[in-house]
Amino acid sequence: MWNKGEIKGKGKQIEGAIKNKAGKLTDNPKLEAKGKAERVAGKVQEKSGEARRNSKSIIQKGFYE
Repeated sequence: MWNKGEIKGKGKQIEGAIKNKAGKLTDNPKLEAKGKAERVAGKVQEKSGEARRNSKSIIQKGFYE
């Protein structure tokens, strides 16, 4: 089950992709760069949430073994 960090990270990636495409279409390099930065930030947030979820399951398994 995904946690909030993973979901928010995916959302940021989608927003970033939209801004990136809009920047390319309108020939706006600032918007394009902002979109790329948001996509990277979203990936980092998603991976952080994933790591948190995985570590929680590992800790729970350790207690029950």
